[in-house]
Amino acid sequence: MSEWNIKLARLPVFNRVVAVDLLKTLLAVWLVLAVVIVSKNFIRVLDRAAEGRVSTDTLLSILSLKTLSISTGLLPAAVFMAVLMVLGRMYRDQEMSALASAGGGCGTVYRAVYLMVLPVSVATGFLYLNAAPWAEASMAKLMQQDTQSTDLKGLAAGKFSEHNQGDLVFYIETISEDNVMHQVFVQSRQNERFATITSETAQIRELPGGRYVVFQKGERVQGSPGSLMFQVERFFEYGVRVEDAASAIKYGHMAKTSLDLLNSSALKDLAELQRRWSGPVTVLLFAFIAVPLAQISPRGGSYGNILAGFLIYFIHGNLTKVSQLWVGQGLVAPWLGWVGVNLLLFLSGLVLLLRLQGWFWVQSKLKHRGLTR
Repeated sequence: MSEWNIKLARLPVFNRVVAVDLLKTLLAVWLVLAVVIVSKNFIRVLDRAAEGRVSTDTLLSILSLKTLSISTGLLPAAVFMAVLMVLGRMYRDQEMSALASAGGGCGTVYRAVYLMVLPVSVATGFLYLNAAPWAEASMAKLMQQDTQSTDLKGLAAGKFSEHNQGDLVFYIETISEDNVMHQVFVQSRQNERFATITSETAQIRELPGGRYVVFQKGERVQGSPGSLMFQVERFFEYGVRVEDAASAIKYGHMAKTSLDLLNSSALKDLAELQRRWSGPVTVLLFAFIAVPLAQISPRGGSYGNILAGFLIYFIHGNLTKVSQLWVGQGLVAPWLGWVGVNLLLFLSGLVLLLRLQGWFWVQSKLKHRGLTR
């Protein structure tokens, strides 16, 4: 028996059952949410690939990075739904009634829940502060590389292909093994002027000003549609720039490292840092509020309070976005923006817990403490 199995076997039966059930449900909910949300967002990447702005070679890499980034943001919601579903099922199956008759209370339930939630919160903190920004930065780097290098990928002999969002249209009769294009036709557009180029051969060259297609032995016709004035030129060698020289990558706030955000005094950076720190804390608070919220009638459905959970989740998400916006605009202090929303969520969970236990339970606890003192 492994060391992990020995430690797990030493736990109380209730704690072990709840922790394992929560972990299985969390993984299932997290996977479903990730597939739905990632699929929706990945359609945009496919649109860019269809336009020639993203190469097919990097689609799988971008999908993996996008999955990591989006899945990180879904962890608090997955934990919230998992706790509601598992405890809701236990209320329906009278397992909570059996626990109460054996002397177990909310403290017993919270210990079992946080046995799984605490490690998940730590993992969420790592993902929010390190993994997700790295994924965003890697995606930004890949997207810029594709913008600089995919304009001429996909050229094939015997077919028309559009590049630079339709500003360049290529037709190549044959391509030799040394990547020399033969019998080339190109239509280019700059503002309102069009030009057509025909040449015997063409090659792609990396020059100081960027990437060029250099045509040899051909003819160039330039003019504006509807005009009778056209310029006809014959050339021995002519180059068309299709990509600018490589430029520095501009990372957004979500792609900056947490250390850079911490050392920054910009309000938008502080707002982004607030969002990242809220991730692991939200996992703990959602688990706290889900325990009393999961209570349902024995005759109710398995997931009777899922709708209320969704409502709380979306309200919290909107308040978090508004708070982040206010911090970025300087309307609210960064510490207040972070504390305010989380404190409101904690107070909501406290009210639900008091409603579950009853005010008599609170009074008895207070009297007991007073007597023992």
